[in-house]
Amino acid sequence: MAKIIDGKTISQQIKDELKEKVAALKAEGTEIALAVIQVGTDPASTVYVGNKKKACEYVGIRSESYELPEETTQEELLQLIDTLNHKDSVYGILVQLPLPEHIQEDMVIRAIAPEKDVDGFHPQSVGALSIGQKGFVSCTPAGIIQLLKRSGVEIEGKECVVIGRSNIVGKPMALLLLRENGTVTVTHSKTKDLRSVCKRADILVVAIGKPKMIDASYVKEGAVVIDVGVHRNENRKLCGDVDFESVEPIASAITPVPGGVGPMTIAMLMYNCVQAVEIRKG
Repeated sequence: MAKIIDGKTISQQIKDELKEKVAALKAEGTEIALAVIQVGTDPASTVYVGNKKKACEYVGIRSESYELPEETTQEELLQLIDTLNHKDSVYGILVQLPLPEHIQEDMVIRAIAPEKDVDGFHPQSVGALSIGQKGFVSCTPAGIIQLLKRSGVEIEGKECVVIGRSNIVGKPMALLLLRENGTVTVTHSKTKDLRSVCKRADILVVAIGKPKMIDASYVKEGAVVIDVGVHRNENRKLCGDVDFESVEPIASAITPVPGGVGPMTIAMLMYNCVQAVEIRKG
C-alpha cells in the first residue's frame, strides 16, 4: 500500500515556518502586503481568492483586495497594475486567472513588475528558472518539490516523467526536477505510446487535465505518483487525473485529491511573498 503524501500537513508546516519569518520581519519594521486582483465573479476564482486571503491572514501578510467588475477594460486593469508596481508597501501582485475574454492574459502577466510577480508567471521569472538563476517559481510546481522533499523522496538520479507541458505546471515542473538532478521526460497529447513512457517513471507527475485517466497500467511498481488534476466526478465528488483506487496499491507514495497538491499551491504563494522581501533587498 502506498504512503499517502499529505499536502494539508506539509502546507501547514510551511505556513507555520513563514508565520515566524513574517513576525521577525514585522519586528524589524517590514510589513508585507499582497495585492490580489479579481476581475468578475467566477465562482471558482472567488473560492481561490478567499483561500489566499485566509492564508495571508494566518501567516501575517496584509492582503489588499481589488474586486473589479466583469466589464473592466484591459486598459483600466493595466493602469491598476502600474499603480501597484509603484506602491512601495505592496511586495506582491496577484491577478486571479482566468480573466474575462476581452482581456489578454499575456499582456496582464507581462505588466506585473518581475520583482512583485509572486505567481512566477512573468517571462523574466520563467527565464531565470530556465537558466538556473534566482527568481519566483510558479507555485504549484514549487509546492510539488516541497511535497517530495518533505516526504523523504529522493529526486537526484531518478527517472521523472511529467505528463503535461503547460506554462504554469508542466514546463516549470520539468525545470525544477532537472534542478534537483532528476532525469526528466516531458510528455503531452502528441506523445507516442504514453503508457510505456510513464511506466519508466520513478516519479510520475500528472497534469493532463483529464479525470482519472492515469490508471495502474501507466504506473511502475513502487513509483511515486503526484496528481495535479482537480475535477468533479459524476457524483460531484472531487477527483484527480489519476485513478487513485487503481494506482494506490502499486505506488510507493501518492498524493490524494483533495488534500495533496492543492494546499501546497497557496503555501508556496505565501513563501513567494516572503521571498519578495529578499528580492527587493537584492
